[in-house]
Amino acid sequence: MSLSILQCGRCTSKSLPSLQCGRCTGKSQSSLQCGRCTGKSLSNLVFSYLILKQATSCKSLACCGVIIAGFFLGVDQEGAAGSLSVVGVLFGVAASASVAMNSIFTKKVLPLLDNNVWRLTYYNNLNAVVLFMPLMLLSGEVPEVMHFPKIWDSTFWLYMNVGGIFGFAIGYVTGLQIQVTSPLTHNISGTAKACAQTVIACLYFQDSKPLLWWTSNAVVLGGSGAYSEVKRSEMKQQHQDALSKVAKNVEEGDSEKPLKS
Repeated sequence: MSLSILQCGRCTSKSLPSLQCGRCTGKSQSSLQCGRCTGKSLSNLVFSYLILKQATSCKSLACCGVIIAGFFLGVDQEGAAGSLSVVGVLFGVAASASVAMNSIFTKKVLPLLDNNVWRLTYYNNLNAVVLFMPLMLLSGEVPEVMHFPKIWDSTFWLYMNVGGIFGFAIGYVTGLQIQVTSPLTHNISGTAKACAQTVIACLYFQDSKPLLWWTSNAVVLGGSGAYSEVKRSEMKQQHQDALSKVAKNVEEGDSEKPLKS
C-alpha cells in the first residue's frame, strides 16, 4: 500500500509542475526538466544509500554530474531567452523526489512479491483506483466528469482503453527495468528520453535556440550514454564475479568428495 500511495503522489506531483511551468513560460520546458533531472539524480543517490543500502560507484557519480551540469547549461540559456521559470524548477525538484521514492520502493518491495512484476503492477493499479477516488472528490473533478460531453461516446472510451493498455504496459516495463537494473539507472534513462523529446520538439516547432543550448543537450545525452556504458561494464563484472564464485564452490565440492568416501 505504501508503494501505491507513492505512485499516486508521483502522478499528482508530476502533473502540477507541468501545469505551473506551462503557465509561467508557455515555451519549452527545459527549466522543468532541469529541476526534475537534478532532483531525481540527487534523490536517487541519497535514498538508494539510505533505504536500499546501495552505494554508487565514482564513475557513475561522475556521469550523473555531467548530466546535471548539462541541464544547468540549458537553464542558463532559458534565462537568457527570457523563458526561465524558477517556479517550474522548484516544482520539478519537488516532483522528482516522489518519482525517485517510487522507483526505490519498487525495488524494495519486489522481493516481497517473489519478484513478480506482473503482480506488483496489478496491485498498484488496483490500489490506485481506490486511492484516487478521494482526490477526485476533494478536487471537485467528479462534477466535471459527470458533465463531460463525451462521457457516453464509444470512440472516447476506445481511446481511453487503448491508453490504459499502453499505460499498464509502460508500468510493467518500468518495474522490469528497475528489477534488472537499479532505480538510478531507470531515472537516468528517463532523463535521456526527456532530453531527446525536448530536442525533437524544438526541431519540430522550429524554435530558435543558442549554440550553448544545443551543446547542453548534447552534454546530457553524452553523459547518459557514458552512464549506460559504465553500468554495462559494472553489471558484466558482477556477472563474471558471480560465475567465478559458483565455479569455485563447485570445485571445492568436488575436491571434498574423495575425502568423505
